[in-house]
Amino acid sequence: MSSSLPGGTWTLGDLSVSRFGYGAMQLAGPGVMGPPADRDAALAVLREVRDLGITHIDTAGAYGPRFTNQLIREALHPYPEALHIVTKVGADRDRQGGWPPARKPEELRRAVHENLEDLGLEALDLVNLRLGNAEGPRPESVAEALGTLVELQQQGLIRQLGVSNATAEQVAEARAIAPIVCVQNMYNLAYRQDDKLIDELAEQGIAYVPFFPLGGFNPLQSSALSAVAARLDATPLSVALAWLLQRSPNILLIPGTSSTAHLRENVTGAGLRLSPEDLTELDKIGHQ
Repeated sequence: MSSSLPGGTWTLGDLSVSRFGYGAMQLAGPGVMGPPADRDAALAVLREVRDLGITHIDTAGAYGPRFTNQLIREALHPYPEALHIVTKVGADRDRQGGWPPARKPEELRRAVHENLEDLGLEALDLVNLRLGNAEGPRPESVAEALGTLVELQQQGLIRQLGVSNATAEQVAEARAIAPIVCVQNMYNLAYRQDDKLIDELAEQGIAYVPFFPLGGFNPLQSSALSAVAARLDATPLSVALAWLLQRSPNILLIPGTSSTAHLRENVTGAGLRLSPEDLTELDKIGHQ
């Protein structure tokens, strides 16, 4: 097992996790629906995650739906003591592959119990409440939905809580209701709307988990990133992951893949050390 993952570790409440984690979304079938085309390959990826020493797996019952969690259980149960599985509730799947909100109390309770069943756990390490919709965050109160998760936490079914796809106002509201150990939002070199929030969370010891590390780039931004990557003899994704780790110590990575080779490449790429000059050039991308 590796002990030299890039970025070291971070503490989510009482959970110590590797800053370099793994997002399991891509293990489901096309459109994140149905089982994987190659089940053995999916299981191999999860076992490689364990063998590399990654201790943070991000998943959701909506992936598949349910197939991804069942794969995680098949590949890794009984889980290593150091491994922590972070899941999400608050969105469902429809027959068209959409992600309709599912944040009514009964929907959240059902989702938590399905996660427990599919993952083979008596308590979930960390549950993120997914807000907004597939287009992004939306203004709305988190009180009722988060209150339901707090009740389940008090019952011993959830250890830690977080929010996903949230506005800064929703993060503040959530923190006034219960301790929040992480925020999971879209953020990358080109999409920098949460810069202020990241810095505020870092001061409070709260993790920030960006998704879509290469999402939302325009052609000019993509060209600028590719130019830096070429100069460093690295891939654009490697540079983007390394930049995120160096952006702030509270940033945790959860890049996904369905390939063991790509997984190892991601780990190596995230360990790329960017110089101050590299960082200055990359920071300009978010302002192009």
